[in-house]
Amino acid sequence: MPLWVKAAGKWGSIVVIITLIITLLKQLIAFVGFITGAVKLLIILAFVIVIAGVGFLMIKSWNDSRRRKE
Repeated sequence: MPLWVKAAGKWGSIVVIITLIITLLKQLIAFVGFITGAVKLLIILAFVIVIAGVGFLMIKSWNDSRRRKE
């Protein structure tokens, strides 16, 4: 086996491993970005639900107090 084939095989393997590690890190960063986006969306939805619930309770108590006065 010629020497250049051995060198190309060894260096090629190292380059492939480095490329795979870089690709894995890019995918992990994208996944973390997706997860944080999903968490932000859930937090926003929770606040909207809480605000809507408080508004509903305020309207309900206002209507109940008007009914008691009549």
